Amino acid sequence: MAYENLLYEKKDKIGYITFNRPKVLNALNRKTMEELGHLLSQAREDAEVRVLILTGAGEKAFVAGADINELAQRNAVDGKEFSIFGQGVLHQLETLGKPSLAAINGFALGGGCELALACTIRLASKTAKLGQPEVRLGIIPGYGGSQRLARLCGKGVAHELCLTGEMISAEEALRIGLVNHIHEPAELMPAAEALAKKIIANAPLAVKYAMEAIEHGMEMSQEEGLFLEATLFGLCCATEDMREGTRAFLEKRPAQFKGK
Repeated sequence: MAYENLLYEKKDKIGYITFNRPKVLNALNRKTMEELGHLLSQAREDAEVRVLILTGAGEKAFVAGADINELAQRNAVDGKEFSIFGQGVLHQLETLGKPSLAAINGFALGGGCELALACTIRLASKTAKLGQPEVRLGIIPGYGGSQRLARLCGKGVAHELCLTGEMISAEEALRIGLVNHIHEPAELMPAAEALAKKIIANAPLAVKYAMEAIEHGMEMSQEEGLFLEATLFGLCCATEDMREGTRAFLEKRPAQFKGK
């Protein structure tokens, strides 16, 4: 399917999603979010895709935020609906069962920062700027930023970024744990691809269950999380991939995983 605001290609088991509205710094509007939801549904069922890499078209922005022209028309009723819809799409990304890497190549503000937060791992160009500037528009984050940012970086960091609305550098984002790695601009996509290939080399079901243990366990007590981990560990022990992985280790050869 051809998308109006997204570019999508597949190569070497990686799905590349590029937000393609460079004239407005790839700002998110309703159409873009609808297309993203559709694309994620397709990627979930596509056995040829093991990892997604998300980035922005052009050299200035990953996603610079929401489309302000569209946002300015919201009232209390459709504003809440718009927030819930966007939250649903990003929840779909977060719970896809396949890792997603945000290659943050420029501005990641507002909805763009929230999009990155919903990804599994974040890599940023040294020129990237991140932030939640919604209070400067008289609103608050609406796509999960207040929740994921606090869980990822702590309540103090979330308060500071959401209450001041200030942008931070890639270096500061790395220091507070908002991004995992920073790279020179020309090295960002190669680094994301290299990380994706490391993940792809591992057992697909083990990767999926490890993600589930982390994502769901974060919302549980430690005791409940440990029980979930043990349950998912048991499921892994029943897979063909577990047999292949342990056998390959003992035979000192690369494992050939099949996702079964």
